[in-house]
Amino acid sequence: MNIETARLARQLTDNISRVICGKDDKITMVITALFAGGHVLLDDIPGTGKTSLARALAKSIDSDCRRVQFTPDLLPSDLTGINYYNQKQNEFVFRRGPVFTNILIADEINRTTPRTQSALLECMEERQTTIDGVTYPLEPPFFVMATQNPIESQGTFPLPEAQIDRFLMKLSLGYPDPDAEKAMLGRFAESSPLDTLGAVCTKDEVVAAIAAVRTVRASDAIKDYIVRIVSATRESEKIRHGVSPRGALSLLRASQAKAVMEERDFILPDDVKAVAVPVLAHRIISRSQNTIRLSESGENIIEYILDGVKAPI
Repeated sequence: MNIETARLARQLTDNISRVICGKDDKITMVITALFAGGHVLLDDIPGTGKTSLARALAKSIDSDCRRVQFTPDLLPSDLTGINYYNQKQNEFVFRRGPVFTNILIADEINRTTPRTQSALLECMEERQTTIDGVTYPLEPPFFVMATQNPIESQGTFPLPEAQIDRFLMKLSLGYPDPDAEKAMLGRFAESSPLDTLGAVCTKDEVVAAIAAVRTVRASDAIKDYIVRIVSATRESEKIRHGVSPRGALSLLRASQAKAVMEERDFILPDDVKAVAVPVLAHRIISRSQNTIRLSESGENIIEYILDGVKAPI
């Protein structure tokens, strides 16, 4: 099963890389989060391919996908659905919202109000939503891929820590290197590769991959390693608030997914190190968060902690 899951990951990566040039490492991380059963927040400046990456992933899987453009006037019921009165049937009928899908693209999630942002909390954590006292389960797989622009603050509502903690990973695509950007110009010269991109797997295969990830073994030494990393974030003088227990579990799940994609049924310390920064960096609040100091960024702090925590042999 692990060999099949690794093959599936390579197929998805190759298909998405037809649209996103020179970012195979970021694509791999997105697929890792998908197989780990988590969600991804893409945080980057406009025009770097955040939405294109989300759409390419959605088209690569033969599943339901909905895209929502978040705006200040978006209501919670616009996401979850609403009960309306049907005069022909003479009764209230539930109209499902876009969260009833397999892949939800939440574009510019920080442009809507906290009230609407909070409508996703139950969906992301418990894979269900409650409307008028009735709980509706969401069909697996349920994967939220949200985007936000960090440089424009006017008209935005920063995500609260409770919601950021729901994202398994926070990623930034960044600028492509010159060769990748030249290749992109060639691919998009006449038409967009997204228009002809086809599915390479089904949603049932993704569900099977998620199940396979849960069977990956984590030795006591690996569990102890994860706990020591998380504990170090709570004890560091550089950090005001460390990683939550949910963050520790997320690091385990992401490490399991990384091991599966390497065709293994057990976790190595290198798997933990490979996913630690995108899984943990957004979960900490540094003491210098409001100052412009690159050396104190969340990513660099986590890398510093990884260097200081001895890995098991």
